[in-house]
Amino acid sequence: MGRTLTHLLIEQHIDGDLPPPGEPIELAVDQCLLQDATGTLVMLELEAFGIDRVRVATACQYVDHNLIQDDHRNPDDHVFLESACRRYGIHFSRPGNGVSHPVHMQRFGVPGETLLGSDSHTCAAGSLGMLAIGTGGLDVALALCGEPFSLRMPEVWGVRLHGELPAWVSAKDVILEMLRRYGVQGGLGRIIEYHGPGLLGLSAMDRHVIANMGAELGATASVFPSDERTREFLARQGRADAWVELCADAGAGYDHESEIDLSALEPLIAKPRSPGNVVPVSTVVGLPVYQAYIGSSANPGFRDFAVAAAMVRDRSIHPEVSLDVNPSSRQVLDELVTSGMLSHLIRAGARIHQAGCNGCIGMGQAPATGRNSLRTVPRNFPGRSGTREDSVFLCSPETATASALTGVITDPRTLDMPCPDIEEPPGAAIAVAIESPPGPDDAAEVELVKGPNIASLPALEPLPEQLSLKVLLALGDDISTDEILPAGSRVLPFRSNLPRIAEFSFRDIASDYPERARECRDAGGHAIVAGKNYGQGSSREHAALAPRSLGLRAVLAQGFARIHGANLANFGVLPLVFCDAADRERIREGDELEITGLPDALRAGELFVRVLPRDFEIRVRHELSDAELEDVIAGGVINRMQHVLHRGLTATARATVRRRRAKARTPSRRS
Repeated sequence: MGRTLTHLLIEQHIDGDLPPPGEPIELAVDQCLLQDATGTLVMLELEAFGIDRVRVATACQYVDHNLIQDDHRNPDDHVFLESACRRYGIHFSRPGNGVSHPVHMQRFGVPGETLLGSDSHTCAAGSLGMLAIGTGGLDVALALCGEPFSLRMPEVWGVRLHGELPAWVSAKDVILEMLRRYGVQGGLGRIIEYHGPGLLGLSAMDRHVIANMGAELGATASVFPSDERTREFLARQGRADAWVELCADAGAGYDHESEIDLSALEPLIAKPRSPGNVVPVSTVVGLPVYQAYIGSSANPGFRDFAVAAAMVRDRSIHPEVSLDVNPSSRQVLDELVTSGMLSHLIRAGARIHQAGCNGCIGMGQAPATGRNSLRTVPRNFPGRSGTREDSVFLCSPETATASALTGVITDPRTLDMPCPDIEEPPGAAIAVAIESPPGPDDAAEVELVKGPNIASLPALEPLPEQLSLKVLLALGDDISTDEILPAGSRVLPFRSNLPRIAEFSFRDIASDYPERARECRDAGGHAIVAGKNYGQGSSREHAALAPRSLGLRAVLAQGFARIHGANLANFGVLPLVFCDAADRERIREGDELEITGLPDALRAGELFVRVLPRDFEIRVRHELSDAELEDVIAGGVINRMQHVLHRGLTATARATVRRRRAKARTPSRRS
């Protein structure tokens, strides 16, 4: 049986043979991606490690999330990030260059390489035949130190695409169909590998749309082959020499298999308040629309904006609708200007915003209370838009624009116009200016520039032998990191000020949580109880570190989202899983949990927890690797790494050898 492309990529970046799914692997990292909402913590972690220079081949810090400069905090962080990039040897993409994922794809994407990013949508680069994984910032900081990325060997889910997309149906509808079928937990523990003849009709940026929202399925990554469409994209960026052909072996065997007939798809839409709440657009037509939003990392290509421009040409948007256009990059914005498409949008009444994440992360463009917002963004978790009681639908640019024209949710197939046929620009209109770092000798003289809102990381104590924890919150399934620690223009400017941002923890679930947590902190801390898929969504590690700083020591859940579970362990919080799911309902807010015999009980793999005052006992387990377990016992990765780095970077040396071996081997290529 032939090997999948996923297996080929992993083989090139680990020592030894491929293990079975579920076994731990250490993946050599070729590239790292950082964005400003998470990058400030990464830079503070590098400072805590005490390293002189990053030890990864390519790394770039993007400023794309926190662009609003209504006081000193965001611009101070931008200055800090730029100084840290010069100090540690990282490329710097300044504000206005655009969203990290499409810009990285344009400037640094290389088929066959691994990419680790401190943003959950890093997986979008799988569209180029990369193995791209989003994770917490601390894992990226470790990779920047030369450490391999530790994870469990995922299963490989082959999705065969065949047929051609019909008129008015686009790539967004493909990934919405995946979410309609499998939900937000459908990809847990899996890498999705797309293959089949249907790929010929999907451009590299179409594939980006699909790979990007693989994060919403809970998948570790999404992988596409590197083929002629990939070569066309890289050639338009002036980087044809970066292309190699990569594909699965003939007769590749997958752990799971599905197929989608593209020709049978119709326009789809995710209703509030989950990306998995997908229905055909035809079933919700007629609902009034307040806002239509085009842009974000989920629909960042020239076509995604140009199709909207073509639809509104010589027309006006409905007078009760705000059509918000958020260019994904300076390059795409320039292409829209050069092609004349931007003028169509402006004349139709669209509002043009700066290139960046903007409203996708709640940084402006918040909808009015009780009004429907149709967005091409990847997520519609409660309150993520910036409006606490929001009503956000996820859809394609075609559906969003059709609805902007009519004032109600509209199936674009019912419009009295032909479906636009958009041609990609023949070549990149401009090269986005990304600053290269100075050489090591000059970098050594660079000082980190810290404004008054930037605070160093707190010390975290090791795990004691006994924990007595009050249960402060008892939550349900699919709690997102946006609910644990909200984003938005009022919160994220404090991303480099942990004591201040911690005050927003669980704001929309229990506004008194920070106060109650501080009351428990001196008594040993507290615990949280939850259902399935706890911590889905954004990779922001503030959602683990902020509650940890308030005394969170354990989360007992029926299951954890991959990134958040790792983030909890990285900062010394125990992610524990109920052995009997029914025990979740037996524990109430206000109960006391007693766990004794630590850390030996953890090393044994199963713990007994006594619940007081009702005095009964439950069993829990953990799913941590040996390395993750030792991190928790040490009080977090920073404590462990300070010790390792001071002993001479032995793990770094091993990772460097691993990367060199990987580079010496050539992945399967078809020429």
